Formats: sequence, structure tokens, C-alpha cells
Amino acid sequence: MILDTLPLWHRYAPLSPRFAAAFAFLEGVTAATADGRHDIDGDAIYALVQRYQTRPHAGPQLEAHRRFIDIQFIVRGREVIHWAPLATLSTVTLAYDAAKDAGLFAAVAHMVPVRLAAGQFAILFPDDAHAPCCAWDDPEDVIKVVVKVAV
Repeated sequence: MILDTLPLWHRYAPLSPRFAAAFAFLEGVTAATADGRHDIDGDAIYALVQRYQTRPHAGPQLEAHRRFIDIQFIVRGREVIHWAPLATLSTVTLAYDAAKDAGLFAAVAHMVPVRLAAGQFAILFPDDAHAPCCAWDDPEDVIKVVVKVAV
């Protein structure tokens, strides 16, 4: 897992040949960007623009993907993403679904709360289990873009 600010994304370009296109899209995102899916490179790179209210932390389930890297970028607001190494999770609550590219795992005591504020992003690789959309303090409105980057 990587946490940083958008102006410094170039540091991570060598990690995937698709990161340049993904971050170029993020650099153009504003609060006025339409919600929903935005194709960047078909199914290889696409963005999901979301508006929601964060939820209180109440033992969230951790999700993990196999085919995609998530780049989660906060446009407005702030949230906590709970993180744990996938290899340390043992209780599957929903078996991996290839169509959704997600499996769910029970929350664990060793989850690390990762705090993201506007202008920050987290890169979550397939071995990074995560529980996004959690409230930092009180629930608040957030605009977030999740760019899905094929591995």
C-alpha cells in the first residue's frame, strides 16, 4: 500500500505501465466531474467517481482484489481506509467473486487506519486488503475517485 499526494504520483510510475494514464485522469478530476464510470483504457483502466457519506467504523469487512490495483483518490472530504496484509487474514466472509473481482474478509485487530484527506491517494495492490469509506471522526460527505488498473 502506498499513501501520497497527487503532485508526487510520478514516483510510482515505474510500478505499472498503466499508472501514467490513470494519474493523468486524476489530475483532471474536479468536484464537478460526473459520477459513475469513466473509461480511460477500456477495461484495463477505468475510474469510478463516487459521492457518499462516510460510515462509522464498526468492524468493517476488508475487501481484496486479484485482477486490479485500486488507486483511491479523495477529491473532497476525508475518510479512513482500514488496511491489513491479505496474507494475515484467515476468515473469509464472502468467497472471491471473479465477476466483481472481490473477496471479503472479517475485520481483524491488526488493521491499520489509513487517513486520506482531499488531494491524497492510496494505491492498493492485490495483496492489500482494505475497508474504505470509514469516517475519520464524524461521518462526512466525500467525493472520491477509484481508478481500477489491471495488473
